[in-house]
Amino acid sequence: MNSKNKDFPSLLLVDDDPLFCSVLASAMVNRGFSVMVAHDVDDALAKIGDNVPEYAVVDLSMPGPSGLVLVERLHALDAYTRIVVLTGYASIATAVEAIKLGATHYLAKPADANEIVLALERTQGDVAAGIAPQPMSVNRLEWEHIQKVLAECEGNISEAARRLGMHRRTLQRKLAKRPTRS
Repeated sequence: MNSKNKDFPSLLLVDDDPLFCSVLASAMVNRGFSVMVAHDVDDALAKIGDNVPEYAVVDLSMPGPSGLVLVERLHALDAYTRIVVLTGYASIATAVEAIKLGATHYLAKPADANEIVLALERTQGDVAAGIAPQPMSVNRLEWEHIQKVLAECEGNISEAARRLGMHRRTLQRKLAKRPTRS
């Protein structure tokens, strides 16, 4: 779904799930955005050309380069583009990297259109942000550590497995699982 209207702020929506894109694009059009949809980094860059959007919602995990590559590229093209990374594979490591690369906010899926709009509009941090009542579980700590090492290895699974002291296939199985919530 591509909805271009010069009177509305432009929004680039990039996610490899066509159904999710269709539903979210429709919701964002209803909230006053002119939406352009892409399903991977290369598709997104081809569609925007020299017309960098005012806003972007970028999935982290897609076929080909990760959404972090697109975040960096969009920020390099226009530092004022407000970028929200939206992912089902949230981790502290990827959140930190996304912000360093130019994202303005980072949300874990599922997030509804209203949460996404609020994230796009947010310009400052929140000193009243809640602190977890208990530390992360061992499983979550493992997931976070794996994500940190993987980010340090620039996504190279073989190198990350070597640094973690585990077999590459074991690491791939762990990465294929959804992270634990706590």
